[in-house]
Formats: sequence, structure tokens, C-alpha cells
Amino acid sequence: MVCLGNICRSPLAEGILESKAKKLGLSWEVDSAGTRNNYHIGEAPHPLSQKVAKLNSVDISRQSARAFVAEDFERFDKIYAMSADILVHMKHIGRKKFEQSKTDLLLNEIYPGKNMDVPDPWYGEEPGYHQVFEMIEKACDKIIEKYGYLKTA
Repeated sequence: MVCLGNICRSPLAEGILESKAKKLGLSWEVDSAGTRNNYHIGEAPHPLSQKVAKLNSVDISRQSARAFVAEDFERFDKIYAMSADILVHMKHIGRKKFEQSKTDLLLNEIYPGKNMDVPDPWYGEEPGYHQVFEMIEKACDKIIEKYGYLKTA
């Protein structure tokens, strides 16, 4: 899960997908990063991202912002960008390691081919964080449906 600074959208996406995968017993490695490596490296997620996540029983407080690197294309099977500009940044960072087949916009999971962005709530108020959480959660449900499975007892 990749956004610009790795403190608002992508930490929410990491936390939501990781929480859903764990509940289903999926052994997925879920991570997040930011394409602007000079922004928030080492910082915790934005306080409003943490608050909204916690209100929805998702704990993202232990996350720490990191920079997206070209090697992420070798490390991960699927990489979701929160917006089209982030996808451009990922291609630039990845250079020869960039793999189009491994990348997509997150909201294409719920709106295939629409190429819609998850809005950045950074400059807004708390309601924007709730809206972003809901969008990301719907996309994560689709990811689980598409790539996951239910374990039988």
C-alpha cells in the first residue's frame, strides 16, 4: 500500500488489510510506504488516521513511515497505489524493477478500470479520514474476496 508520505492513507490500508487477513488466518505480509522519502520517515501515522482506525477496531499505532524503494517490486506480489500520481512516482522509483503487472490503483478493486484516487485527507478535518477509511475498507474487502479464502474449522 503506497501513498505520498506514508502517514495517512497507506497506513490505514495496511492496517485494514492486515486486520482482515489475520481474522481469516491468511499469512499475508502487508506493508505500506511513501514515495516522498524526505517527508515522514520513521514517524507514526497521522493522529486522525490512528483515531479513525481505532474507532473501527484497527490498531495502526505501531506503524512507522518508510520510503518506497525499487526492491519493493521484488519483495511484494501486489502493490497498490492510493492515487495516479503515486503510481507515476512508483514507476520513477522502480525504474528497471518496475512491474506494471504487480501494480494497480487501490480503488480499481471496487471500480475496475475507473482509475479513481483515494483522496488525501492530510489537509482536511476528521470526517475526511472517516470517508477514506470506508473507501479503503471496501477495497480491502474486494482484495480478500479476490485473493483470500475462508478457512474451514
